[in-house]
Amino acid sequence: MTQFINADLHCHSIVSDGTLSPEALALRAKANGVELWALTDHDEIGGQARAMEAARLAGLRYLTGTEISVTFAGTTVHIVGLGMDHTHPALVNGLRTTRGGREMRARAMSDDLLARAGIPGVYEGALKYVDNPELISRTHFARYLVEAGVCKETNEVFRKYITEGKPGFVPHRWASLRDAVGWITESGGVAVIAHPGRYKLTANEEYALFTEFKTLGGQGVEVMTGAHGQADYVKYAEYCKEFGLAASRGSDFHSPEESHTDLGKLPYLPGSVTPVWELLNSRIH
Repeated sequence: MTQFINADLHCHSIVSDGTLSPEALALRAKANGVELWALTDHDEIGGQARAMEAARLAGLRYLTGTEISVTFAGTTVHIVGLGMDHTHPALVNGLRTTRGGREMRARAMSDDLLARAGIPGVYEGALKYVDNPELISRTHFARYLVEAGVCKETNEVFRKYITEGKPGFVPHRWASLRDAVGWITESGGVAVIAHPGRYKLTANEEYALFTEFKTLGGQGVEVMTGAHGQADYVKYAEYCKEFGLAASRGSDFHSPEESHTDLGKLPYLPGSVTPVWELLNSRIH
């Protein structure tokens, strides 16, 4: 049964906010029994050639990937793209535009942490953790705040700072859902709603998200992911059937020290769903 492929189609490298290189991730995935892998850096495809070659050398089947930040109903939602042509102009230019506002937002976050919490120099400190300054993110801020002794771990940072209503939170206007799904599908890929159980949407907003996503040409949803529990597995498997979507599986792995779920360590997809990789057989490297 294709459900029982150990696929991990959501993780991050140093090209965005992970701590391992694409090459190290490929080796870790292989060691953990992953059979089909995708690197899905935030709003970036700069690591794709490296990941593809590393997967080839490790004997891993590979799908290109990215994770695009979207604003929907005033909330940041993530859309994973799988199997797309990572050199396609619509995708490359769209992601460049999406990345463009990150530095300005990061400086404003740093200013707010100084003004409201008396913590200086956070922008400069976070830059030490950034391989690509265009992709500075809250995760880089969290790592610096742990290094500086403000918090003991990154989870504590997200409880006390840089989330809505806390010091250091600055909203950012990301791509639209239409943009993200369009860039992915125009470049030959499949669009997937990432970890839907994480979003603070009302039931009506979540239903609207799935409805609009499907109407725009979206084809998948993450059912098994590091942010989901057993109830989420059941709920989003049902959503697959209700909305006619394929199911995806991905750990959202960022770092050996920070991530609760390692590459390849999720439960298999339930037998009642269509795995997203069945839509992508011709795109697997």
